[in-house]
Amino acid sequence: MEEVRPTRSELLERREQIKLAEQGMDLLKQKRDALLIEFMGVMDETLRLSELLQRAVSEAQYSLAVAEAVDGAVALRSAGMATKGEVTVEMSGTKIMGVPVPVVTKGESPIRTSFTRGYAVTGVSSRVDETAHKFERILDVIIEYADIETRLKRLGDEIQKTNRRVNALEQITVPQLREQVTYIRQILDERAREDLFRLKKVKKKIESKKVQTR
Repeated sequence: MEEVRPTRSELLERREQIKLAEQGMDLLKQKRDALLIEFMGVMDETLRLSELLQRAVSEAQYSLAVAEAVDGAVALRSAGMATKGEVTVEMSGTKIMGVPVPVVTKGESPIRTSFTRGYAVTGVSSRVDETAHKFERILDVIIEYADIETRLKRLGDEIQKTNRRVNALEQITVPQLREQVTYIRQILDERAREDLFRLKKVKKKIESKKVQTR
């Protein structure tokens, strides 16, 4: 046990520390519960986007296979080489229950039209054009997924951190303080008993002297 001065002032200080620790623990539990509610909502959105991404990839791969089978690999490579453009994202931030969370948004939608992809519209088939659209759709979903997954990870980390602090207060700090309070009270009670015993002894001596002087 940490060395403790068994005094009344120390006892009052330890009791105040327990009170503050319990108040802090309650606030942390409220924060953790609020973060958990937010986390579950973000988790639902993450699962939705994950399924959407899997479906988009599956559809894009199917379109690619059809286009390659009908139009040939050369036509696909030619369209791919002619395609121009870049994917841009913007980074910002927000706060959830005081927790800073990065926000990823699309700078410009990666989904373009047949006239803005860079290749001649008359030079590719509708199958190739549809394949390009479906792969652009994958990029679009990936950006959304990156944002929500980043938010999910940040909330998860904060929940774990908050939970560790709650456990430290609940299982270590408060029990140790209570143990110290018990120790101080035992020492003070023992001193009080000793003082009472001495007072009784002194009183008895005084009464004995009074009897002898009569």
